[in-house]
Amino acid sequence: MRTVALRLAYDGGDFVGSQWQTNGRSVQGELEGAWQQLTGMRERMMLAGRTDAGVHACGQVASIRSATRLSCHELVRGLNGILPDDVAIYEAWPVDEGFHARHTAIRRVYRYMVDAGVAPSPLLRRNALHISAPLDIEAMTGAAQGLLGMHDFAVFADSPAEGSTVRRVDRVSWSRDEWWNHSVVVFEIAANAFLRHMVRNIVGTLLLVGQHRIDAARFAALFAGQAPRHVVRLAPAHGLCLMMVEYPHGGRAAAEASVAAREDTRGWE
Repeated sequence: MRTVALRLAYDGGDFVGSQWQTNGRSVQGELEGAWQQLTGMRERMMLAGRTDAGVHACGQVASIRSATRLSCHELVRGLNGILPDDVAIYEAWPVDEGFHARHTAIRRVYRYMVDAGVAPSPLLRRNALHISAPLDIEAMTGAAQGLLGMHDFAVFADSPAEGSTVRRVDRVSWSRDEWWNHSVVVFEIAANAFLRHMVRNIVGTLLLVGQHRIDAARFAALFAGQAPRHVVRLAPAHGLCLMMVEYPHGGRAAAEASVAAREDTRGWE
């Protein structure tokens, strides 16, 4: 038996989520089905980040314990020949026996994209939320700085979490960019773990700040539990992408893959 890590990407638009479910296509289901077809072995894949229906990934990491004798190169080539067009394996590499894609991870990085054009771009319709109204980037950036550090993020979770709701946010930013000659606004956040819908609730509420519907003080009061939770807004799933998962010791997945959780590895987004 050996443990293999895989770095993968997927368009989440036609999935019920990354984790295996009984009510539709899942990324895990597609991966495990392709693995069984290629190796003849029915084995369980572990994913670094749980993503909801509609959420994308370009740096997801999976791990699997297997007795297959296929090389990492053969695994990448063979799986890509079986998987559907909305999932791709970028690379595979051997890892220590104790490696677990989710439990070993120390940080996850998510990115949310807003299409800021006057009219929505057809090229971004599956990957960005369109908002034509002007957004105050400085106001959103200022409000977001209060998220840095170790805090209780229960207010940004859609349902009661099992265990601690304390998370550590290491980096957060808003920036302007251009994709295919189209103006976009990009939010990026890195943390040790995430609660279910945490990033989407943060983004949706910060967008209220950017549209001057609430101010930074109101956002801070909400985060501190001093304002009604109904102010929180959930941003649509299709603008969110899991970008990177980082692992200890500057491992290969840290340099080339997706984000993380250590304190509580039951994190969602």
